[in-house]
Formats: sequence, structure tokens, C-alpha cells
Amino acid sequence: MSTTELLRREWTSFRRPGRLIALASAALIVIALSLLSTLNSHSSCPGPCPAVPVAGDGSIVSDRFWFLHRDLGREGSITVRMTSMTGTITYPPPNHDQIVAGLVPWAKAGIIVKDGVRQGSQYAALMMTGGHGVRFQYDYRHDVAGSAGGVSAQSPRWLRLTRSGNMITGSESADGSRWRTVATTTLDGLPDTVQVGMFATSPGDLTLREIGLGGAVEEVRFTQAAGVFDNVSVEGGGTGTWDSVSVGEMNQTDWEKYHNASGAVEKGGVVTISGTGDIGPIGEEGGRTIEIMLLGLPVALIILVIVAARYGARTAGDSSSRKSIVARALAVAGASFVTGLVAVGVALYAGRASLRANGVVVPSLPVPTGARLIVGLAVVLALCAVVAYGLGLRLGRGRSAILIGVALIALPYAVTAFPLLPDAVSDWLLRLTPAAGFAVKQTMVEYPQVTEHYAPSAGYFPLPWWAGLTLLCAYTVLSMLIAVGRKQGEKTDWR
Repeated sequence: MSTTELLRREWTSFRRPGRLIALASAALIVIALSLLSTLNSHSSCPGPCPAVPVAGDGSIVSDRFWFLHRDLGREGSITVRMTSMTGTITYPPPNHDQIVAGLVPWAKAGIIVKDGVRQGSQYAALMMTGGHGVRFQYDYRHDVAGSAGGVSAQSPRWLRLTRSGNMITGSESADGSRWRTVATTTLDGLPDTVQVGMFATSPGDLTLREIGLGGAVEEVRFTQAAGVFDNVSVEGGGTGTWDSVSVGEMNQTDWEKYHNASGAVEKGGVVTISGTGDIGPIGEEGGRTIEIMLLGLPVALIILVIVAARYGARTAGDSSSRKSIVARALAVAGASFVTGLVAVGVALYAGRASLRANGVVVPSLPVPTGARLIVGLAVVLALCAVVAYGLGLRLGRGRSAILIGVALIALPYAVTAFPLLPDAVSDWLLRLTPAAGFAVKQTMVEYPQVTEHYAPSAGYFPLPWWAGLTLLCAYTVLSMLIAVGRKQGEKTDWR
């Protein structure tokens, strides 16, 4: 019998009404839960939400800070001495009932060159941070370390940004005489006149609250940072007066309204800038949004495992050649692949449309990323089904195969998709079990300069997508080798 005829025969054998109904139900569950979860998600803004900062590459970024600025031409520099950096954290743990002095590690205050005051525009900045010393950052994703340590009146820090055309150089000094270059970058397409000045910003204070069996959910509190500068000097190519503005909305919280509004104050040549927010990438990049739209995936996975394991157990007693076993595995894989392709494709695009209709900001989904999500998850579901089929064929008992398949494949993915287990336990489950293959749906990017909860329950996988898929492929090959070996052993014994 030819390969084509064999595949057609095994597909005909597999496509019983009960199995097709189960596969259709799996796809419908993914789609239905996606629509239910996204229809119940609404914008929290009292009115129209402010515009989302979008960088030149199309990615959504953080870009909110207080800015005291003036014009700078194609050749010039700004030099300041920074003598103090302080901050406030509202309602920190353990009791969440105090306002305390303090800086979060990535609070920032310093000097910046920026293409206007539009959020998302190009920039290069040299700054002091709350816990990471001097940093040179540019265009949101890039971060270069300078000297370590803090800043005070006893140990001030001199900062300088120099522009030469599109080239920006950041330098620091302890005494204002001996300078050290921190980094240099080229910002292509800068206009002849840019904005230069002092800024301050401070991201939320992130802590984790334990729930479940040791899982964690994020809690974020308002923070504010203030930098004190003197010896401010701007040289070359600049005209105009100093302007004080908020890049992005500010002074909206009760703390800013009634206690300490963000802004800039100048007195006797000393400038104090206070602000809140952040300048940098958003590590999430749609990770949580993807999780919301694929809540039904664990349920669909369980259904596919049950169908494949039972089919493997039903055919275990047949006198089959190795070629027939492979053809049956391909039939299981093909049916599961199509199920996943339809379910994930419809869930993602219908869910995104639903979120947009509700006023929720949805991160962009580039075509290559969308293709990896849809096709990759369909491949993962197909491979998981083949593993379950191999278990059914090896054990010859449907219930045992289902129990082991669910425990080995579906359960690790299901329990790590929610903040149930400690992050370390979830990480290891997704490094060692077939559920590692679901790393193909990861869109969350880890940036060292972004404070974020990088955990499976938040959409972050410990392995790269290709490594997780490789591990799942290894499980699939092993499962089929064991199953085929058993069948060949039975034939030898019979002879």
C-alpha cells in the first residue's frame, strides 16, 4: 500500500463523529472564552484615554517625565552638577498605610536631548538612578552603565550631553574637570533644533503579594523622584528661554494634587525637578493581553490529550506495522494542528477587535509574531496530541494514558498559567515537561531597566520559544520510539 493510501486509510479510521465533535468543542471553547474575557475588559479611563506613546519602530513605550527644556542646535552641549536625588513612595508594604521617603531602583533624574516634547520621540539621556548609578539611555530599549553609587552634596555628580549633528555623547565627572565618556550614540533623523534640559521621573513601586499555594500577584504604588541641579550651562546652537512642561499626563494623583505636585522650581541658580512615570520600553509587549485571549487553551489541551490517548489505546491491540503507527500519529497530529490553527487564529484576532472596541489599548502584533503565535501553538497542540497518542499505544489502557497524559502535559501548563504556584516551581515545570513547548506564545521581553514581574503567570516563559519547542519535540520522538518499540516487541514475542 502506498504512503498516500495508508494516510487516507488512517485518517478515515480516525475521523469518527465523536472525535470530530470533541475537536470542534476544543476550538469553540478557546474562541468562546477569548470573547467572554475580552468583552468584559474595558478601559479604566473616566473619559477618552490619553494617546499611547509609540516609538519610531511602532512599539508602545513608556515616556512620561517632567521636563525643563530649551532649544539646542546641531552643535552644542548641556552641563549640570547634580547635588541631590530624593523620592517618595506612597503606601508601601507591609501595611500599605504610610508615605515614606525613598527611591525605587529605576527612579531617574538627569539631563536629556529629545526630538521635541512629543511622547515616543527620539531621545538620549544621562541620568542618576535610584539604585543603579549613572546610566546613559537612548531610544527606550538601550541602556549603558556609568559609574556606580549615589549622589549627595558631599559627592555631587557632574553630567554632560554633547550633540554633534546626529551624534550624542554622554560624559560624567566627579569634579567638573576630569571627564569620562559613558557612551555615544547616533540618533538618525534628528532635526536641526531639538530640546535639551533636565528631567525627573519615577516608575511605580512593584511588590508581589502571595496567593494560592505560593503564587504571586503584582501590586504597584505611586512614586515620585526629585533631582537638584546647579551650575547649569548650555553652549552652542541654542536660542530661546527655558520652558517647564510635563511630557505625558502628570499631577493627576491625590499625592500630586494635595501634597507635592510634580514640576520644576528655580531659586538662586538651583533647580529642583520632580516627576513621576518612566522613560523606556514596555517589557510586556502584549504578554498579558495574549494570556487573556487564550484562557481556554488549557481546556482545549486537555480535550486533545484525552482524544489522542484514547485513540492510541484503542489501536494498541491491532497488529500494525511501524508505517501504520506513524500514519496514525500523523492523522492525530493533523487533526490537532487544524483545531489549534482555527482556535488560536480566531481567538487572537476576534479578541483583539473586542478589546479595541472596549477602548483598551492593544499592543501591536507584527505579522511574524502573529504567525509564530498561531502556527506555533497549532504545532505545539499537535505534538502534545502525538505524545498522548504514544502513551495510549504504549500502555494499551485509555484511562491510564489519559491520567498520565494530563498530568505530564496539560496539568503543568494549566497550573503555571495562573498565579497558583511559586514562580520558581512554575519555572521548573516549564523547563522539564512537554508544557515547555507553549513558550512559542511568549511575547513578553525582559529588559534589565524595566521593573516587571517576569513569571509564567504573567506570560513570561523561562525558555526561549525555540528551546521549549525543541524539548517538546524530544518528548514526542521519545514517546513514539517507546510506542513503536513495544509494538515491535509484541510481534517478536508472537513469532
